[in-house]
Amino acid sequence: MIRNDRAVKGEPSNLSSSIVATLKEQIIHWQYPPEHRLTEAELCEKFNVSRSPVREALRVLASDGFVKKLPNRAYVVRQYNLSEIEELYDFRLALELYTVERLATKDPLHRNDKEAISKLKSTWIELLNGPAKKADELAKLDTLFHETLAHALGNRPLLQHLRTINERLMLFRMIDFDKSDRAESTCRQHLKILKCITAGDAPGARAAMQRNIEEGRNNVHTAIKDALAKAYSSRA
Repeated sequence: MIRNDRAVKGEPSNLSSSIVATLKEQIIHWQYPPEHRLTEAELCEKFNVSRSPVREALRVLASDGFVKKLPNRAYVVRQYNLSEIEELYDFRLALELYTVERLATKDPLHRNDKEAISKLKSTWIELLNGPAKKADELAKLDTLFHETLAHALGNRPLLQHLRTINERLMLFRMIDFDKSDRAESTCRQHLKILKCITAGDAPGARAAMQRNIEEGRNNVHTAIKDALAKAYSSRA
């Protein structure tokens, strides 16, 4: 008898992994409203697959907090409410303030870290002085900026937590970058953060990072309304 090692380990199959990736992307970008019911029959038809990979995908999504399992074996989409998003920002702020403080006091910085910071500086100078980019591209570059700093710190659990938070905040980043002046202010804030890190100015790095994150956080109320409108219109 040939055993499926992935199944033995409880890991998702390639087919269910593809379903997980697609649904996760759609949930993150609020293509489903809160509490939207996901049925096995609907998903089997959507992905043209049998029930087995769909059930496996839903189990993984429930474990990761993207859907909730109901008592009758049904699932509904779990979107974060305002309070939960505020808590994510609190957690993110704590992680990132710690990151830049440690980087600014890390002596000496590893050569690879210096190169990563130098590359970030070049990227954001180019963005500041170059042609405007779309909100989704800016959101991805912004995420990369913050995760590159966490990677340079070398704290793997911290980086993993930050990536999980950023995954959930991606749509709010995109909505934030739709504002006309947000791109320029972000460029200047990022360059200030990098300048303070390389100068060993931990208080300055923390202040610049806090301002950068809080500016995005101030737009959360509006962003949630936009996200909800997007979610319900896509289901209409």
